[in-house]
Amino acid sequence: MSRSVLWDSSAILALLDADDADHVRAAGVARQLATEKRPAFITNYIEAETHALLLRKLGRTLAREWLLAGGLAVIRVLPEEELRAKELLVRYSDKDWTLCDAISFVAMDARRVRYAFSFDRHFVQYGRFEVLGVE
Repeated sequence: MSRSVLWDSSAILALLDADDADHVRAAGVARQLATEKRPAFITNYIEAETHALLLRKLGRTLAREWLLAGGLAVIRVLPEEELRAKELLVRYSDKDWTLCDAISFVAMDARRVRYAFSFDRHFVQYGRFEVLGVE
C-alpha cells in the first residue's frame, strides 16, 4: 500500500481559511504530513472543486494563487475511473456522495492509496480509507 495521501478540498480550505472550524487541526495534520515527507496528491476533479470552493469562500485572488502555485501533484482521472465512480453512485444510491467524492474513492482504490486528508465524513462513510482530519 502506498504511503501517499489524497488531499480533499475540505482539508485545503480548512488549511487556508484561518476562520474555518477545522483550521487548527488541518494545520497540525499538514505539519505532520510534511515532517513525514508523505507524498501528496489531488485529482483534477479535486483541483476544480477546490478552486471553486476557495473562490466562493476566500475570493478570487487567493483561489487563483492556489491554483497557479501547483503545490500538490495532480493526477488525471481516467475515463474508466469516471465510469466506475458513476457506477459507485448508482450502487450506493442511499448516500449523498458527490461525483468528486466517488472519483476520489475510485482513484484511491485504483492506486492502492489508503490515506485521505479530509474533513468530509463521506470518506469515513465509504469505509475503505484512513481519514486524517476527521476525529
